[in-house]
Amino acid sequence: MSGVGRYRSWLVAAVAAVLLAGLAVVATPQAREAVDPQPQVTTLDAAGRPVPPEAPATTAEAPRAAAVAELMRRRAEAILRRDEATFLATLDPNADSAFATAQRNLFVNLAGVPLSSWRYHLEPAEALGTSGLTSYAPDAEELFAPRVELSYALGGGDAVATTRPMGYLFARYGEGWYLSSDSALEAQGRRTWRGPWDFGPCLVLTTNSGIVLGHRANQALAQRVAKELDAAVRAVSEVWGREWSQRVVVVLPETTRELQAMVGSEFAVDSIAAVALADRVDHEQQLVEGARIVFNPKTATRLSASALRVVLRHEITHVAARGATVDGAPMWLLEGFADYVGYRGSGIAPTEAAPDLTRRVRTEGGQLDLPADADFRSGGQKLDVAYQSSWSLSTHIAERFGEATLVELYRRLARAGQTDIAGQDRMLREVLGVDRVKLVAGWRDFLRKTYG
Repeated sequence: MSGVGRYRSWLVAAVAAVLLAGLAVVATPQAREAVDPQPQVTTLDAAGRPVPPEAPATTAEAPRAAAVAELMRRRAEAILRRDEATFLATLDPNADSAFATAQRNLFVNLAGVPLSSWRYHLEPAEALGTSGLTSYAPDAEELFAPRVELSYALGGGDAVATTRPMGYLFARYGEGWYLSSDSALEAQGRRTWRGPWDFGPCLVLTTNSGIVLGHRANQALAQRVAKELDAAVRAVSEVWGREWSQRVVVVLPETTRELQAMVGSEFAVDSIAAVALADRVDHEQQLVEGARIVFNPKTATRLSASALRVVLRHEITHVAARGATVDGAPMWLLEGFADYVGYRGSGIAPTEAAPDLTRRVRTEGGQLDLPADADFRSGGQKLDVAYQSSWSLSTHIAERFGEATLVELYRRLARAGQTDIAGQDRMLREVLGVDRVKLVAGWRDFLRKTYG
């Protein structure tokens, strides 16, 4: 099997929309020189827009909430200004040595990362109990565990900031508050999100269309991806249109542990080559926060030049279309369309790109049905055939009805989300002029002619 055909068994295209809460306590480049030392300050976000002030805490919570908000404001400013002394001064001097070392490393590892925004939001009303946490700061006079979120944006890659949860525990000694732990709250279900900078010094390659963020150990792969990125974004926009950010952030974890932190525990990380993710999606405004393409260096390094190009364009298609894609839309459309864009203009023969489908057509006469969503959550040949069948269907639609019609069909079906067969039939007739039965019949003829 060729490297091009084999890539699908490593490919999981996951587009996740994790809805998180609002943002505040900001410290952005536009506001750095104007930030007042008081926590209640008017600042601007990365786009230069005023950020609403935080909701006032209750009377009992107000003093410590204000003190911790000021602490985190100083921490955010220190990161943006590369002020290591101020950053370290926000840490509990009595904290566990492993935590202190990890925090120092985090600051150093962020040195080359282009941050256009980094800020924290505290929600004192959602503080967790701390009675069982005294071992993390035994000499502290008081502990505090409000809900904390980090909002950040990567310059040259993120059109808007994205938000991630941070499981922080704070300790007070006298009048001063400090960050004491980022793991103490895990037993209560509040975990700290880990970024690439938590795993080692970051290597950043910048292109006209985005950034590639990895580590020195995978520098060769980073250079390969960066070399392809601008052309891949142009190729996707030629099909999808230019009504998206046309900015891409590609992340290259160095280890399986880091990959798992990026994509979540639900993925079989050893079997994937790349994943397209998003933290939050506003379908009305067509805004996507935290869009990331995460490659698995363990498998991605095995991709040939042509296979890497296909995978990258496939995943960028998911990023471009995410704002118009509602969860529950049929996978045969989502994955087939992404593969159509990925293979478009590649010059790769259909039988080479889809060897498993070719065998099925030649043994079964092309009597295939549209893949079910469950097929894309399976493994082995069933997964491969699901991807290859979906790609061939999108190719058939583009050839018979036109590429613009394929895009229109995607926008209609994907925007509708989960729809029954009757609803899909209605949209198919409105866009293509045929129902599902006739579409499948025409596709089977196409299979026999192309792969038979």
